[in-house]
Amino acid sequence: MARTAMNLVPLDPRDLGSQRCRLGPSALASLGVKLGSPVQVSVLGGSALCTAWPRTDLADGFLQLDTKCATRDLIGKPCRGVRVNLSQLKAVPCIKLRAVQVKVIVKDLNTKKRAEKTQLKELVKDLLRNVYLCPRHVVAVTFDAPVAFIEIEGVEPSTHAAGLLTSKTAVRLMDIITVEHFRSIDSKAPSLCLGGMDNVLPPLKEILNLPFHYPKTLATLGLSCPRGVLLVGPPGVGKTSLVRAVTRQVGSRLIGISGAAVHGARPGESEGNLRRIFQQARDSAQEGPCVLFIDEIDSLCPRRGSLGNAPEDRLVAQLLTLMDGVGSESQLVVMAATNRPQALDPALRRPGRFDREVFIGVPTLEERRSILETVGAGMPLTREVDVPWLAEVTSGYVGADLVALCQEAAMQAVRRRCQDSADPEIRPTDFREALRTVHPSSLRSSVARIDFRPILWETIGGLEDVKLKLMQCIEWPMKFPDAFVRMGLTRPKGILLYGPPGCAKTTLVRAAATSCGCSFLSLSGADLFSPFVGDSEKILAQVFRQARAGAPSLLFLDEIDSILGSRSQDAKDGRGVHERVLSVLLNEMDGIGLAVTERRGAGRKGPLHEGGGQLAEARDDAKLEFQEVCNKDVIVVAATNRPDLLDDALLRPGRFDQIVYVPPPDENARVSALRIFTSVTPLGADVCLQELARQTPNFSGADLQSLCKEAALLALQESELQATAVNRRHFLTSLESFKPTLTDGHLDFYCSLFSSKRTSAE
Repeated sequence: MARTAMNLVPLDPRDLGSQRCRLGPSALASLGVKLGSPVQVSVLGGSALCTAWPRTDLADGFLQLDTKCATRDLIGKPCRGVRVNLSQLKAVPCIKLRAVQVKVIVKDLNTKKRAEKTQLKELVKDLLRNVYLCPRHVVAVTFDAPVAFIEIEGVEPSTHAAGLLTSKTAVRLMDIITVEHFRSIDSKAPSLCLGGMDNVLPPLKEILNLPFHYPKTLATLGLSCPRGVLLVGPPGVGKTSLVRAVTRQVGSRLIGISGAAVHGARPGESEGNLRRIFQQARDSAQEGPCVLFIDEIDSLCPRRGSLGNAPEDRLVAQLLTLMDGVGSESQLVVMAATNRPQALDPALRRPGRFDREVFIGVPTLEERRSILETVGAGMPLTREVDVPWLAEVTSGYVGADLVALCQEAAMQAVRRRCQDSADPEIRPTDFREALRTVHPSSLRSSVARIDFRPILWETIGGLEDVKLKLMQCIEWPMKFPDAFVRMGLTRPKGILLYGPPGCAKTTLVRAAATSCGCSFLSLSGADLFSPFVGDSEKILAQVFRQARAGAPSLLFLDEIDSILGSRSQDAKDGRGVHERVLSVLLNEMDGIGLAVTERRGAGRKGPLHEGGGQLAEARDDAKLEFQEVCNKDVIVVAATNRPDLLDDALLRPGRFDQIVYVPPPDENARVSALRIFTSVTPLGADVCLQELARQTPNFSGADLQSLCKEAALLALQESELQATAVNRRHFLTSLESFKPTLTDGHLDFYCSLFSSKRTSAE
């Protein structure tokens, strides 16, 4: 019976370079392989492709391994002192290869220059003859030769995991680099399983692959290689991780710098540091493909023209000169990342310097689902965890936010395990608790971002017609977009709620936001207005930009009459700031949507067009894709008790499409409101809410809530804080001193205004 574990011992010097692994007879019998058959050995974080041979002493429990063909993780590691299980060995089928793509690693730069002029392909073919090869493995050359390593990039046919190179196999040289450059490539960089990057990876890899691997083809076509690539996107979307992953995929060296590493204290020191880094990158590019990555380039090269910025201006000029000195035939590509492209000097963004700009915005719904699946793949999630639901409720979250969300959920599981010693599995309740702690970073700095206790429709008494209208305008388009497309309907851009004060206009909006689960931003006049000229318009535009980045979202403008007003009245009163803010709001509502730089995938064509369309071919995630195409904009909801003060341009269709009147509660609505307000208050047997509702005409919802509180306080006062219930006399006594805020004149005004609005709508 074979032992389940073997000790990894040093290889016999006579087997060096033979691609053999020597096993005991029992292990060979358990694997069921013939002598000389290929075997994949996974050990020390890597894997090696070897041929199975018996040990000379026929002893079981030991393994000797030659890493002639192994992954980069095994290069230079001592293969000894490790326990290897039999499950780490696997027999692999093998065929004769038709062609193989290789990258040759020579010993030095002079050897590389000579090798480019000699018959290097024949030498490589001789070195690999009768060697079992596997993609993404490196073959080490053990004897004296100008070639140190040969990296296998691909084999044909690719149907088998391994293959044997014969005299008839065609060898294709993909690249030639030096050993120093090969060892400088970051083998620990993150792999390309970055969730939500499917639309960004192909163009970025193509930009780097063309100058690195096909320079002669580009020269034949008369095309110049791109010199620079600028990555633009908000913080946390994965710009730096993407650069590290792509450079490893294309096999290039990465040299990263930041503004803090370049800036010097003495005059001219910063320019000297930048020249030295570029020279280091040029020297590395002679040995192989190299990427020079400048992180947060806006801090290094701000826009020129400001007074007192002479050092920064000189540094910008130095970078422009160095960028112009990068030849198109060089294997050097300069990449930079920024979240403030408007702060960069325009001279950097012209063709010939940063030729390409790749926008990485806030991930869409499908991309959030991909990120969550990628991050959660290595976490013990229970089957009850609904990843599509998490993707829906995390609108506005970037990749770093989603990683922090999963980590916080894992911490919740750890805390639970410390209390009850249960298995550390992550449950849906852990993610719900994490959602209370981790908020989208794109909205953290927003002046309109607020958190409120969730409000359900059932907690609002009466107003059934208004609730239904808000559901139709806000909730239905988000939750049932396929029904709207089927009927040829489009969602409204804006909703105006008007009515007497205290009739739950703000509460209705918060209930709508709670039922939809979308991002909620609330803006008031105190948040908006500033003593500085132009600052109010800038704040409003910034709020809309952040709302679009976190779409679908609901932007609530409370007391809009105090924010905007009418332009005719502004002209009389001389309040020019209101007119400018109104102009910004009109422009934002007309151009509401997704700018290219605000959100990932904004420029893609969806499966439907405005006003109707058809779904793309059906698949499992069709619902998520359909919701993503429909729910990518912002709904603006405004509330006011003086709609007559608003500008007429706001009230036309296409801006505030729906104008909803929120009336004071009638008798039935007052009964429902009183029942809700007294649900946690002990009432006496003589209290009749129906009678109380008849005695409170012209009472708003806020008046009824205040009346219930006043009656409870009166009961405590009479009994010297010993009361256990509120009786009928307490309500009647409170009614004698309590006056409603609404009058018949107010109601006549709103009724006439409501009739005119309904007539104009019809």
